[in-house]
Amino acid sequence: ISTLFNVLRFYSPLPGNTEADTIKPLSLSENRHVGESVNLSCSYKDYTGNIQNLQWYRQYPRSKPEFLLYIFPQGLLNRPPRFTAEVNQENKQVDLNISSAVETDSAIYYCALVPTLTGNLTTSYKNLHLASMLQCSCSQDLFIYLFIFLQ
Repeated sequence: ISTLFNVLRFYSPLPGNTEADTIKPLSLSENRHVGESVNLSCSYKDYTGNIQNLQWYRQYPRSKPEFLLYIFPQGLLNRPPRFTAEVNQENKQVDLNISSAVETDSAIYYCALVPTLTGNLTTSYKNLHLASMLQCSCSQDLFIYLFIFLQ
């Protein structure tokens, strides 16, 4: 007897934020039996800029979201076992496939788009006079990206 479980509940990140609204899930919920494959998709058809990469996150109840993988429009660089991703540039869609699903795959999954910044960034912020110090550490040997959002 295989167990039926809810693999996915999708929530669009930061509703009302124009950048966040540029990538949206194609399905709000997926139900699968243990051992089946699951395909989750997000569309970024309304996004007109250039993309640096697309990312997938997973969140368990009462836990913070955890990073799963990122994929460049040209292909996938890193991934955990049983997870693959693919970008369809023509349809402006990114897919996450989970093979042989297990009960612990039941979670909320988020997709995110990282835009490519263009233009002269030094002149864009020439009147900004803020000073901050940030110290980070990482216990794993990973690629680390630091995103700073100024508002």
